[in-house]
Amino acid sequence: MVKLSPVFGFWGPARLTAVGFAALILIGAIALMLPIATAGDNWTPVLPAVFTATSAVSLTGLIVEDTGTYWTPFGQVVILVLIQLGGLGIMSLASLSGMVITGRISLRARGRGAAEGRPITAGGIRRSLIFTVAFTFAVEGLIAIIVGLRFWIGYGHSPGRAAWEGIFHAVSAFNNAGFSTESTNLMPFAADAWVLLPLAAAHIGGGIGFPVWAEFASRVRHHGSHTRAWSLTARFTFMATLILLVVGTVMIALCEWNGLLAEMTLGQKLLNAFFAGASPRTAGFNAVDYAQAHPITLMGTDMLMFMGGGSAGTAGGIKVTTVCVLVAAMASEFRGREETTVCKRTLPASVERQALALTFAGAVVVTVGIVCLRVFDPEFTADQVTFEVMSAFATVGLSTGITPSLSGPSQIMLCFIMYLGRVGPTTLVVALASQNSSRHFSYPEERPFIG
Repeated sequence: MVKLSPVFGFWGPARLTAVGFAALILIGAIALMLPIATAGDNWTPVLPAVFTATSAVSLTGLIVEDTGTYWTPFGQVVILVLIQLGGLGIMSLASLSGMVITGRISLRARGRGAAEGRPITAGGIRRSLIFTVAFTFAVEGLIAIIVGLRFWIGYGHSPGRAAWEGIFHAVSAFNNAGFSTESTNLMPFAADAWVLLPLAAAHIGGGIGFPVWAEFASRVRHHGSHTRAWSLTARFTFMATLILLVVGTVMIALCEWNGLLAEMTLGQKLLNAFFAGASPRTAGFNAVDYAQAHPITLMGTDMLMFMGGGSAGTAGGIKVTTVCVLVAAMASEFRGREETTVCKRTLPASVERQALALTFAGAVVVTVGIVCLRVFDPEFTADQVTFEVMSAFATVGLSTGITPSLSGPSQIMLCFIMYLGRVGPTTLVVALASQNSSRHFSYPEERPFIG
């Protein structure tokens, strides 16, 4: 067995994750405060620098300064590096933490859950992380080429600028960050499928999660030799992703067909309904103006943002696997079953408790955030504030346009929410899963009234 280093053993994966992201935000904020990072002659104030760094590292995309005009090429490179490190750090640390905790703080942990039954040694962890980095760069490179060529051929950009635009948007998309060098995000490309569809494919792929792609790659490499069924993580992720993509597309189409989409052709309406239905989970790109959206659209988007994407990937929210566990638990309760079973697998009670704890904690953070912003900035509506806070918690980046107009206390609160939204779910689950109760007795049972 490979022993953990004293530092790792003392801090643990949860604390290392939280401290590592905080340090990255601090370094990024300092870099963005340098005069070379801004287009003007003045230094960037502390709050805008910290807000932008937090948004980039947490892969959110909320901005208080226009990315394309306020920041110089150096500042944009800093933002891009923060996005990339935030995405790789999340994927690697979350996956590594999962491997560690399932093996009871041993590096011989099982990487994709007990259903696979295949232990991963230290070498296996190394291969997994190499796959993560290689897969990330491969997808980003492909998307950068497609989008860059489109900017060059379709919009007349110079080869250098087109390449930079392709790289920036590809990295932002795959890491579900939602940053764009355009002042109105992707609204100038609302009619361009060559821009929207590749970016949609990138952020959907990044939001699937590394464990699922690793399992898929393993099956492709050993085609025909796999006898085990797909893991529950993969089944939950693929099923929920497909359902939510359809639900999101239909919701946007029904609510905005004669609203935001009214002036578009049939093909453009379907394209933008799909993109707007996919982006809340949790890319943060917008090709339509959410400030003009119907309240039902905002409410439905809030729900999509809260659920988020796949585990151990670049998506935020409480994760679709958490939602699937809760749905399965409710279905078992409705049917009067003592155990929760899905696809001939039994879900441990500890997993159900973790899902409940994570969902409740997320709801508390969102509620506190909404209350604080309503107090600090009462001039904004409840729909606007709820949308902003939900976007920050789920690290989405969509906004009705109020972010730059928020007061200092509200922006600080959003920084905390973005940080908690990115680091909180991972650290909470790791902390809960690593608890090992040694109590050898139980108290008498008593059933309180429910409902």
